[in-house]
Parts: sequence; structure tokens; C-alpha cells
Amino acid sequence: MFGQHFYHKQIRKTVIAFGTIFNNINIKRTDSSGNPLQTIRVPLSYAPKEKFLARLDQQASLTGDDSSVAITLPRMSFDITGYSYDPTRKLNKNQKLSNVTTNSDTTKLNTQYSPVPYDVSISLNVFTANSDDGLQIVEQILPYFQPDYTVTIIEDATYMDTKRDIPFILNNVDYDDSYSGDLTTNRRIIYTLNFTAKIYLYGPISTSAIVKKVSADLYTNAQSESPSRSERVTVQPNPTSADKDDTYTYTTTLDFFDDGKNYDESTGSDK
Repeated sequence: MFGQHFYHKQIRKTVIAFGTIFNNINIKRTDSSGNPLQTIRVPLSYAPKEKFLARLDQQASLTGDDSSVAITLPRMSFDITGYSYDPTRKLNKNQKLSNVTTNSDTTKLNTQYSPVPYDVSISLNVFTANSDDGLQIVEQILPYFQPDYTVTIIEDATYMDTKRDIPFILNNVDYDDSYSGDLTTNRRIIYTLNFTAKIYLYGPISTSAIVKKVSADLYTNAQSESPSRSERVTVQPNPTSADKDDTYTYTTTLDFFDDGKNYDESTGSDK
């Protein structure tokens, strides 16, 4: 079972698609009269929540010599937190998918067994220093998830030519406000949005030549020591250039023989 290397990058593509959803969120700062002062695009990175918490803990004071290396808020991060098999989406494991690929000199049939359904748990973390920034970010996200948001992912454009709609389901939102300490301590507000991505994982791809001509020889004296063919049935698609997704018919040709010859598989001729 193991030993054949394959890597379809399904999880990687899911991570990229998830990040693309949230990579263009902005907040606006205004004065007391509501006039816009600044528009900030919220940075997004793939990193665990604990990494940013540890980094924020290193800069606990609003004043001091280390303020030049402090993390600027707001910002967002996301990472995968787990995988689980989803039996409710299980497909027939013996069913095969197929696709024909053609290059300059050969035409091949690629086959692959049905994919396996998995749920990928992803957490999106929103770090802000004040309440309004956090509310602006969250309110730009929640209306799009009811409770899912679907993204079309090209799973394989080379061999199988497959696309799939992947739903990202928002499960819940956690809120944490660490507003404590003296007046020189940074306020740290964290929203954690937990998602589930419904993906499929694929096994290896098998490649074989396409059969477009089948010939069968029929014998009337098969019980003898030296049987000779008397009839040949040949079946071909019409047109012969048709692919599996084209509209085509079959042409059956009957040939009759009394020359006592037989087909030689090693040479591909009658003798």
C-alpha cells in the first residue's frame, strides 16, 4: 500500500484559499467628529496563536526602550488545529475517476480512486489593541458566513482536471479581553474564529494507454490440436479520434477467413 509517492497539495491549496478570503480587510480610524483619519489594512499571516501571544508578552509596556520592536496591532493570524474523518460524506471506495490527457505524441487515460472526506479545523485569530478595531474586523467577516462560505478550488489541472466547491463553516467565535494592570499596560483583545473546511484527499493516479481498437478471433474447430480462425470481430469508436467525453458510436467489422492462419501476438500479424 505504501511506498508510492504522491502529493496533490490539497491541504496546501485549502490553506491558501482560506487565507485569500481574509487578506483584504481594512479598518478606518476617525476623529471625534467622525472624519476619517487613517485607513489600515490588517496584516494576515499563517502562524499559531501562541506565537503572537508570546511575542506580545515580551512587550507589555507602552513605554520603554523595547517599544521599537513591539508588534503593531491590529493584525490577524490563522493556522490548522486538527483533522478528522467525516463518514457522512464517504463515497464508494471502489469507484474510479478518469480523465484523458493528450500531449504532442501520446494520449493517456488517468484513473484515480474516489477521494476520502476529511474535516480540517482552522482557527482565525484577530489581535487588536482597542474594542472598535476588533468590532470593525469581526463585522466585516461574520455577515458572509451563514454559517458557511464556499470557495471553488482547482484540485488538479494537470492529470484529472477536477474542481471542487469547498465550504468553510464558521463554528463559533471566542472573545478574550486582557485589559488588566496599570495604565501603562497594553490592552490586548483577541477574537478567535473557529472554522471547519470540508475537503477531500486523493490517492495516487494510475496512467495507462487508451484502447481504441478491439479484435477477437472466433474458431470453429477449437477442440482440434491446430485450430484456425474462421472469423474476426473488430470494434472501433466512430470517429476514431473521439475522447471519452465526446459523442461517438461504435463500428463493428466482421472478417471471414479460410486461409488457416492465426494472429501472432508477438509480431502483431497473421501467419
